[in-house]
Amino acid sequence: MTVDTSRAEVTPGMFSLAEQKASWRSTIVMGFFAILILVFFGLLGRQEPVEYKISAEDAAISLPAFVGISSTVNIVVGIMLLAMTAVAAWWVSKNTPVPLWWITLYGAVGLFGLLGWLAAGDTVPLAFLLANALILAVPIIFGGLSGVMSERVGVVNISIEAQLLAGAFVGAVVGSLTGNLYVALAAAMVAGMLLGMVLAVFAVKYLADQIIVGVVLNVLVIGITNFLFSQWLSSDADRANFPGTLDIFAIPLLSDLPVIGPVLFDNRVTVFAAFLAVPLLWWVLFRSRLGLRARSVGEYPLAADTVGINVGRTRFWWVSLGGLLAGLGGAALTIGNTGAFGKEMTAGQGFIALAVVILGRWHPFYMSAAALLFGFSIILRVWANQVSPGIPTDFILMVPYLVTLIAVVGFVGRVRPPASVGKPYVKE
Repeated sequence: MTVDTSRAEVTPGMFSLAEQKASWRSTIVMGFFAILILVFFGLLGRQEPVEYKISAEDAAISLPAFVGISSTVNIVVGIMLLAMTAVAAWWVSKNTPVPLWWITLYGAVGLFGLLGWLAAGDTVPLAFLLANALILAVPIIFGGLSGVMSERVGVVNISIEAQLLAGAFVGAVVGSLTGNLYVALAAAMVAGMLLGMVLAVFAVKYLADQIIVGVVLNVLVIGITNFLFSQWLSSDADRANFPGTLDIFAIPLLSDLPVIGPVLFDNRVTVFAAFLAVPLLWWVLFRSRLGLRARSVGEYPLAADTVGINVGRTRFWWVSLGGLLAGLGGAALTIGNTGAFGKEMTAGQGFIALAVVILGRWHPFYMSAAALLFGFSIILRVWANQVSPGIPTDFILMVPYLVTLIAVVGFVGRVRPPASVGKPYVKE
């Protein structure tokens, strides 16, 4: 006897994570940073002018820059953050969780003050920082999408690093040899998908330990790409490792908008692909029958099997297609940014992608927001070294990881992964 699933009603809450209860933890963290900014960046801050350059110099529509005194700006920011903390405390007192959009707005206001403190006596190029944060976040977003797809069906994907690195290598080499960067994009996706298939075969068919398989794939791909880079690419770089980068496309009218125009609508195809992939995966996961079945496999595979869903086949294809997206993220590193492959150029971004999957609670939009946070912290580190050379370099290097710890401890708290993640399923 089988149960007909064709009439199953798909709702956003089915097989989703438990709702977050109201907690004073996030409010306490918000109050702490509000006081920190008010006192140290404001009252005790630097009495130097700071200019916030809102639009790029060559923008079609230009907005005037905002100029203020660094300490004064942060006094105002600190007061605003205290007011926002008070609103958050009122919500918690009513046993209502602080909305994510409110925490995001709080972070944006606080970041405005931090930038003003770092650039005291200099300029804050907002459009430049946002555009580079987005470009740096794209590989992490694609890696995170791969992690979401894999773990939503119950397979731990430790091999995102390998998929990104393979995509970066194949994209650069194929682009150099063929001269066609779109063929290189396709080849990079195939490379990532093949690695996803290897993980899926060992995890689903042979029931191997998923973490061990992922670690082995990471080590294997790092070794192979390092060997080929040393023995081939470094000695024949002009022919095999000089693909160039994809063309930048400007969407008419939208690219002329102040600030967001050059950031969102004047970019390469890899960035636009990320804009499409994130909402598409969200829709498939939470608004389609296919996504309902995938989430059921990740939560209750026995129940899914009982109603006629092929657990092994579902896991295999979702993990494989997740690898395809990670391969595209690897191509975004080479032909979408640097224009050449470098030894171990992913530099742990696959593991950062794993972190943003957890930070984003296995949700495409939240994961992407966490990836953007990482991207901004990376460009902030680079930019801060230029405008504030007096700040210790070690402190600036800590910024991405400090931001992660604050986000996890202060705002994310305890998370629940899909119930069957990492657990092989044996059909009885």
